[in-house]
Amino acid sequence: MRSRSGCNHPSSTPPWRSLLPHLLALLLLHPGSAQIRVVAPGFPITAIVGQDVVLRCHLSPCKDARSLDIRWIQDRSSGLVHHYQDGLDLEQMEEYKGRTELLRNGLSDGNLDLRVTAVTSSDSGSYTCAVQDGADYAEAVVNLEVSDPISQIIHSWTVALAVVVTILLGSFIIIVFLHRKRAAQSRELKTKDAELETKDAELRRKDAELGIKDAELETKDAELRRKDAELVSKGAELERKDAELGIKDAELGRKDAELDRKDAELRRKDEELRIKDEEMSKSPSPN
Repeated sequence: MRSRSGCNHPSSTPPWRSLLPHLLALLLLHPGSAQIRVVAPGFPITAIVGQDVVLRCHLSPCKDARSLDIRWIQDRSSGLVHHYQDGLDLEQMEEYKGRTELLRNGLSDGNLDLRVTAVTSSDSGSYTCAVQDGADYAEAVVNLEVSDPISQIIHSWTVALAVVVTILLGSFIIIVFLHRKRAAQSRELKTKDAELETKDAELRRKDAELGIKDAELETKDAELRRKDAELVSKGAELERKDAELGIKDAELGRKDAELDRKDAELRRKDEELRIKDEEMSKSPSPN
């Protein structure tokens, strides 16, 4: 699981004990760089040919690197892979033009990450991340290992071809031996050949029967597919009728509600008439 350390930078650093030699080496190499220090992973960064890869390092302590002079240098050729200064990307090696990008979103946090696109086998090696801040200077080395699956496949095929050639050679020796043995037993083989021809004719007859049965099965399969299509069509028709019934049920429900409302209205009116009748029966009749 990834952890985060220093300058809000993602890190896959091994246990702290493996970092001590690296940190001590940095302090010994730059005893006067107390104001600025560059920290790089203590393990190689791996990639496959054609992939994009990010070479990571960061400042310690964290500080805004946007105004610094940042250089990524290929150790093998001492050439500039990428040169950034005061917000501008400057000249670089021809083979890296258009293939590198300093990830500027992290500069304000002290991250000096460099993206290299479409890596090749020749990109393998050590890269120095160097930072200049006025009189202060610091650097760290990042190792990149690029593997080429195609070369590995070619090597595997070469080994496989050698094995096949060995097998073929052994097979040839065995075939010669069997041929000589068969020449010595020609009469017996002729008898067996006749038997094999008889069996072969029987197999051809059975194959023809299987062909007829296969045609019958295909006919039945076509009939089953036709019936299946009919069932699907009927299923769609039933779904349509279910939908119509649902609409009618909803309409009947609405009418039932309307009838319930009218029935309640009639009961209310009957109740009013009953009350009026009681009132009239209680009132004194005129002389």
